[in-house]
Amino acid sequence: MTPSAAHRILLVRHGNTFSPGAPVTRVGARTDLPLVASGFAQAEALGEHFQRTGEVVDHAFCSPLRRTRETAERILASMGSAAPLSVASALTEIDHGPDENRPEAEVVARIGADALRRWEEEAAPPPGWAVDPAAAAAEWRTLLDDGCPGQTRLVVTSNGVARFALMAYGRAPLPKLRTGAYGVIMMEKGAPTLLDWDRRP
Repeated sequence: MTPSAAHRILLVRHGNTFSPGAPVTRVGARTDLPLVASGFAQAEALGEHFQRTGEVVDHAFCSPLRRTRETAERILASMGSAAPLSVASALTEIDHGPDENRPEAEVVARIGADALRRWEEEAAPPPGWAVDPAAAAAEWRTLLDDGCPGQTRLVVTSNGVARFALMAYGRAPLPKLRTGAYGVIMMEKGAPTLLDWDRRP
Protein backbone atom coordinates (compact mmCIF):
# COMPACT_ATOMS: atom_id res chain seq x y z
CA MET A 1 0.00 0.00 0.00
CA THR A 2 1.21 3.52 -0.82
CA PRO A 3 2.33 5.42 2.31
CA SER A 4 -0.03 8.32 3.01
CA ALA A 5 2.89 10.81 3.12
CA ALA A 6 4.08 9.80 -0.35
CA HIS A 7 2.85 10.31 -3.89
CA ARG A 8 3.47 8.20 -6.98
CA ILE A 9 4.34 9.05 -10.56
CA LEU A 10 3.53 6.76 -13.47
CA LEU A 11 6.08 7.91 -16.05
CA VAL A 12 5.12 6.78 -19.55
CA ARG A 13 6.82 7.11 -22.92
CA HIS A 14 4.40 7.81 -25.74
CA GLY A 15 3.31 5.05 -28.10
CA ASN A 16 4.66 4.20 -31.54
CA THR A 17 4.84 6.92 -34.18
CA PHE A 18 6.19 4.71 -36.99
CA SER A 19 4.31 1.88 -38.67
CA PRO A 20 6.07 -1.47 -39.27
CA GLY A 21 8.44 -1.16 -42.22
CA ALA A 22 8.39 2.65 -42.26
CA PRO A 23 11.76 4.46 -42.16
CA VAL A 24 12.58 5.35 -38.53
CA THR A 25 14.14 8.72 -37.85
CA ARG A 26 15.30 10.59 -34.74
CA VAL A 27 12.38 12.87 -33.95
CA GLY A 28 12.37 15.61 -31.36
CA ALA A 29 10.70 18.87 -30.48
CA ARG A 30 10.30 20.09 -34.07
CA THR A 31 8.71 16.91 -35.43
CA ASP A 32 5.16 16.65 -34.13
CA LEU A 33 4.15 13.14 -35.20
CA PRO A 34 0.80 11.55 -34.32
CA LEU A 35 0.50 8.01 -33.01
CA VAL A 36 0.09 5.19 -35.51
CA ALA A 37 -2.36 2.32 -34.94
CA SER A 38 0.11 0.31 -32.86
CA GLY A 39 0.80 3.39 -30.72
CA PHE A 40 -2.88 3.78 -29.87
CA ALA A 41 -2.96 0.06 -29.05
CA GLN A 42 0.02 0.51 -26.71
CA ALA A 43 -1.75 3.37 -24.93
CA GLU A 44 -4.94 1.32 -24.56
CA ALA A 45 -2.93 -1.59 -23.15
CA LEU A 46 -1.34 0.74 -20.61
CA GLY A 47 -4.71 2.12 -19.51
CA GLU A 48 -6.19 -1.35 -19.17
CA HIS A 49 -3.13 -2.49 -17.23
CA PHE A 50 -3.30 0.44 -14.83
CA GLN A 51 -7.00 -0.20 -14.27
CA ARG A 52 -6.36 -3.89 -13.54
CA THR A 53 -3.59 -3.06 -11.07
CA GLY A 54 -5.82 -0.60 -9.20
CA GLU A 55 -4.10 2.64 -10.17
CA VAL A 56 -6.21 5.76 -9.64
CA VAL A 57 -4.77 8.79 -11.41
CA ASP A 58 -5.50 12.15 -9.80
CA HIS A 59 -3.84 14.34 -12.44
CA ALA A 60 -2.17 13.67 -15.80
CA PHE A 61 0.51 15.66 -17.60
CA CYS A 62 1.85 15.51 -21.14
CA SER A 63 4.08 17.61 -23.37
CA PRO A 64 2.72 19.95 -26.06
CA LEU A 65 3.56 17.30 -28.66
CA ARG A 66 0.66 15.42 -30.24
CA ARG A 67 2.15 11.96 -29.64
CA THR A 68 2.25 12.46 -25.88
CA ARG A 69 -1.19 14.06 -25.70
CA GLU A 70 -2.77 11.26 -27.73
CA THR A 71 -1.08 8.66 -25.53
CA ALA A 72 -2.25 10.31 -22.31
CA GLU A 73 -5.81 10.76 -23.58
CA ARG A 74 -6.06 7.11 -24.67
CA ILE A 75 -4.62 5.83 -21.38
CA LEU A 76 -7.11 7.85 -19.35
CA ALA A 77 -10.02 6.77 -21.57
CA SER A 78 -9.01 3.10 -21.27
CA MET A 79 -8.84 3.48 -17.49
CA GLY A 80 -12.23 5.16 -17.41
CA SER A 81 -10.50 8.04 -15.64
CA ALA A 82 -11.82 11.59 -15.50
CA ALA A 83 -8.49 12.96 -14.22
CA PRO A 84 -7.60 16.37 -15.66
CA LEU A 85 -4.86 16.45 -18.32
CA SER A 86 -2.45 19.39 -18.27
CA VAL A 87 0.23 20.34 -20.79
CA ALA A 88 3.67 20.86 -19.23
CA SER A 89 6.26 22.51 -21.48
CA ALA A 90 9.01 20.95 -19.34
CA LEU A 91 8.08 17.58 -20.85
CA THR A 92 8.75 18.67 -24.45
CA GLU A 93 11.24 16.47 -26.27
CA ILE A 94 14.69 17.91 -26.98
CA ASP A 95 15.65 19.56 -30.27
CA HIS A 96 18.08 17.37 -32.21
CA GLY A 97 19.35 20.29 -34.27
CA PRO A 98 20.83 19.15 -37.60
CA ASP A 99 19.94 15.55 -36.74
CA GLU A 100 16.22 16.26 -36.33
CA ASN A 101 14.14 13.76 -38.32
CA ARG A 102 17.22 12.11 -39.84
CA PRO A 103 17.79 8.32 -40.07
CA GLU A 104 19.92 6.95 -37.25
CA ALA A 105 22.72 5.92 -39.60
CA GLU A 106 23.08 9.55 -40.71
CA VAL A 107 23.04 10.75 -37.10
CA VAL A 108 25.84 8.34 -36.14
CA ALA A 109 27.83 9.32 -39.22
CA ARG A 110 27.67 12.99 -38.20
CA ILE A 111 28.27 12.83 -34.44
CA GLY A 112 30.05 9.49 -34.05
CA ALA A 113 29.15 6.40 -32.04
CA ASP A 114 30.97 7.64 -28.92
CA ALA A 115 28.94 10.86 -28.77
CA LEU A 116 25.75 8.84 -29.08
CA ARG A 117 26.92 6.47 -26.33
CA ARG A 118 27.65 9.44 -24.02
CA TRP A 119 24.16 10.76 -24.68
CA GLU A 120 22.55 7.41 -23.88
CA GLU A 121 24.64 6.71 -20.76
CA GLU A 122 25.54 10.17 -19.41
CA ALA A 123 22.90 12.53 -20.94
CA ALA A 124 25.74 14.54 -22.51
CA PRO A 125 24.20 16.30 -25.56
CA PRO A 126 26.04 15.80 -28.87
CA PRO A 127 27.19 18.91 -30.76
CA GLY A 128 24.29 20.80 -32.27
CA TRP A 129 21.56 19.38 -30.04
CA ALA A 130 19.56 22.01 -28.15
CA VAL A 131 19.19 20.80 -24.57
CA ASP A 132 20.36 22.07 -21.19
CA PRO A 133 20.64 19.01 -18.90
CA ALA A 134 20.77 21.07 -15.69
CA ALA A 135 17.69 23.08 -16.63
CA ALA A 136 15.83 19.93 -17.72
CA ALA A 137 16.64 18.22 -14.42
CA ALA A 138 15.47 21.26 -12.45
CA GLU A 139 12.17 21.33 -14.36
CA TRP A 140 11.65 17.66 -13.57
CA ARG A 141 12.27 18.30 -9.90
CA THR A 142 9.54 20.93 -9.83
CA LEU A 143 7.14 18.56 -11.56
CA LEU A 144 7.92 15.56 -9.32
CA ASP A 145 8.03 17.46 -6.02
CA ASP A 146 4.67 19.15 -6.56
CA GLY A 147 2.33 16.34 -5.54
CA CYS A 148 -0.20 15.82 -2.78
CA PRO A 149 0.20 12.95 -0.27
CA GLY A 150 -1.47 9.81 -1.54
CA GLN A 151 -1.81 11.19 -5.06
CA THR A 152 -0.89 9.33 -8.25
CA ARG A 153 0.18 11.33 -11.28
CA LEU A 154 0.39 10.14 -14.87
CA VAL A 155 3.26 11.81 -16.76
CA VAL A 156 3.59 11.12 -20.50
CA THR A 157 6.70 12.31 -22.27
CA SER A 158 9.43 11.31 -24.73
CA ASN A 159 12.54 9.24 -24.15
CA GLY A 160 14.99 12.12 -24.60
CA VAL A 161 13.36 14.04 -21.76
CA ALA A 162 12.57 11.09 -19.48
CA ARG A 163 16.27 10.42 -18.85
CA PHE A 164 16.57 13.68 -16.84
CA ALA A 165 13.78 12.86 -14.36
CA LEU A 166 15.99 12.00 -11.37
CA MET A 167 19.20 13.89 -12.16
CA ALA A 168 18.28 16.89 -9.97
CA TYR A 169 18.30 14.48 -7.02
CA GLY A 170 21.91 13.47 -7.69
CA ARG A 171 20.96 10.32 -9.58
CA ALA A 172 22.39 9.05 -12.86
CA PRO A 173 20.41 9.53 -16.07
CA LEU A 174 17.62 7.01 -16.43
CA PRO A 175 18.16 4.37 -19.14
CA LYS A 176 16.14 4.24 -22.32
CA LEU A 177 12.39 3.93 -21.99
CA ARG A 178 10.78 2.05 -24.88
CA THR A 179 7.68 3.35 -26.63
CA GLY A 180 4.56 2.28 -24.76
CA ALA A 181 6.56 1.45 -21.62
CA TYR A 182 6.39 2.98 -18.17
CA GLY A 183 8.20 3.39 -14.88
CA VAL A 184 7.01 4.08 -11.36
CA ILE A 185 8.59 6.71 -9.11
CA MET A 186 7.66 7.06 -5.44
CA MET A 187 8.22 10.51 -3.98
CA GLU A 188 8.47 10.61 -0.18
CA LYS A 189 9.84 13.53 1.87
CA GLY A 190 11.24 15.11 -1.28
CA ALA A 191 13.25 12.03 -2.28
CA PRO A 192 12.51 9.71 -5.22
CA THR A 193 12.59 5.92 -5.25
CA LEU A 194 12.47 4.20 -8.62
CA LEU A 195 10.13 1.24 -8.14
CA ASP A 196 9.93 0.05 -11.74
CA TRP A 197 11.28 1.00 -15.16
CA ASP A 198 10.75 0.19 -18.83
CA ARG A 199 7.82 -2.14 -18.24
CA ARG A 200 5.29 -2.88 -20.93
CA PRO A 201 1.91 -4.44 -20.09
